[in-house]
Amino acid sequence: MATRFDEIPGVGRPARDALNQAGYPYLESLDGVDYKELLKLHGVGKRGLERLQAALVERGWRMVGAPKAEKRDATWTEGHTGVNTEDYAGGLSDASPADYVSALESARRVRHGKELLELFGRATGAEPRMWGDTMIGYGELHYEYATGREGDTFKVGFSPRKAAISLYGLPQESPLMKKLGKYKAAVSCVYINKTEDVDLDVLEELVREAWKAAPGQGC
Repeated sequence: MATRFDEIPGVGRPARDALNQAGYPYLESLDGVDYKELLKLHGVGKRGLERLQAALVERGWRMVGAPKAEKRDATWTEGHTGVNTEDYAGGLSDASPADYVSALESARRVRHGKELLELFGRATGAEPRMWGDTMIGYGELHYEYATGREGDTFKVGFSPRKAAISLYGLPQESPLMKKLGKYKAAVSCVYINKTEDVDLDVLEELVREAWKAAPGQGC
């Protein structure tokens, strides 16, 4: 199953375009590729490659010669500022989450999307907003790293993509995760194949727990 670069949070459009033009159309195509050669591509930076390497490692692959990831503690604040690092590609959109879900490719994903819209709405009491092209988020946060990188994002949310459903912001250290059901944990989210694979009552409680947590305490 191929993983598109836009499924990896924080990988900007310039990097995605440069990798595609260089003959790397999806994440898995970077397995075994020399890190230093990728870094030479115009539009590809160290931070984007770091995120891609983390995603590869989660799946049992890696780029060759990539340095260890730097630890970056962020400062989180409530609210939307509109201030984002130049290559940030996941900003707030005026598109309708309901319209996006209704236009999904399969009837099954439409049903999953509607289920999650209702679930996240109950758990947060907030209105959904589109972030980027495919992510539906609740709440607004701003983060800033010591490196100067900053951006706006959402507190919890989901993305009902064709390959898998991404669930963002869940408290992965919570004991409730053991009761969730079938899922795959990643650095920035939790993947499920379909809502039928998880206990939706447990998921709702996890979303509620994440919503009440301090900014930046989710996954």
